[in-house]
Amino acid sequence: MTAETILTNARIVLPDEIVEGSLLLRDGLIAAVEPGSTRTGEDMGGDYVIPGLVELHTDHLEGHYAPRPKVRWNPIAAVLAHDAQVATAGITTVLDALRVGMDEDADLTSADIRKLADAIEDSVREDRLRADHFIHLRCEVSAPDCLKAFANFETDDRVKLASLMDHAPGQRQFVNLETYAYYYQRKLKLSDRDFQKFCEKRMAESARNSGPNRVFISAACHERGIVLASHDDATIGHVDEAIEQGVRVAEFPTTEEAAKASKAAGLGVLMGAPNVMRGASHSGNVSARTLAADGLLDILSSDYIPFSLIQSAFFLGDVVEGISLPQAVAMVSKNPAEAVGLTDRGIIEPGRRADLVRVRVDDHVPVVRTVWREGRRVA
Repeated sequence: MTAETILTNARIVLPDEIVEGSLLLRDGLIAAVEPGSTRTGEDMGGDYVIPGLVELHTDHLEGHYAPRPKVRWNPIAAVLAHDAQVATAGITTVLDALRVGMDEDADLTSADIRKLADAIEDSVREDRLRADHFIHLRCEVSAPDCLKAFANFETDDRVKLASLMDHAPGQRQFVNLETYAYYYQRKLKLSDRDFQKFCEKRMAESARNSGPNRVFISAACHERGIVLASHDDATIGHVDEAIEQGVRVAEFPTTEEAAKASKAAGLGVLMGAPNVMRGASHSGNVSARTLAADGLLDILSSDYIPFSLIQSAFFLGDVVEGISLPQAVAMVSKNPAEAVGLTDRGIIEPGRRADLVRVRVDDHVPVVRTVWREGRRVA
């Protein structure tokens, strides 16, 4: 039986323009885009209709599972809570970031992470979820147990992306040791002497583990068809290493130098939507607005605030000259989808999945009114 929906009186955000008209959805796909159409259907009241957002790096799920130190929530309930939040923020495809490789500041274990992955996959099979969920492995390559934890996912076909990251002091995100001290010494409540020992241990682990682990994980991902990202690149040398290892996404480059080199090499440059909204990185690194103004920004991620993704799409053009709404929307839909090979979504055009979001803008804040995934209303 054919399932058909008509959305009319909409401002439809296409890849290169915004048109007023109607959309015809049939059997989970976009069947027609009709500029100027006054068909009878579900009246959008002049609201925007944009492609469903595609989120490549959200750290939000782990917080639902471990909301307080030593507290563990039911993993399926945690996935459902996370799913509801991302879907009502307009995200119809999400790569849930799960940490691979632990250290002494981690509250979670590798067993916890596998429980979360199992809960995601069980919920996908049982059709419990509003958004389409995949897995992104955040591989902390400096951690001694990184490869052992990575092996927990060796037969997992929902893994779409793996990022290579090293949060040791003096590396990448924390080249500035004062920033590292502000973040970790306060978090762990360490004395200056204990903090120095902590840094020395982490730097030794990085020197011992990062290189071999990067090589092993990148080879394994290429063999399995998993897209690779490099996290927090700061130098030309970092980018050269990423290119050599077949990386396709440059996640959160910390300097304009690294972003330029990544863009020149054809990598998709990803930055955080919270960085766009705040006008700065929380770690004191390069501003996403600066990269957007220089034509160096391809993809936005909500990172730690799910709603920031749609918020940044409707805000970026207000603070960066020359960025149109279709261009900003592409950064949260088309570009991330293409970066991980999901070519059936991310654009409003016939034949694509009917993953759509109805948005009204009130006082410069986007209000998500309706969300469809494959033509079915999910929020």
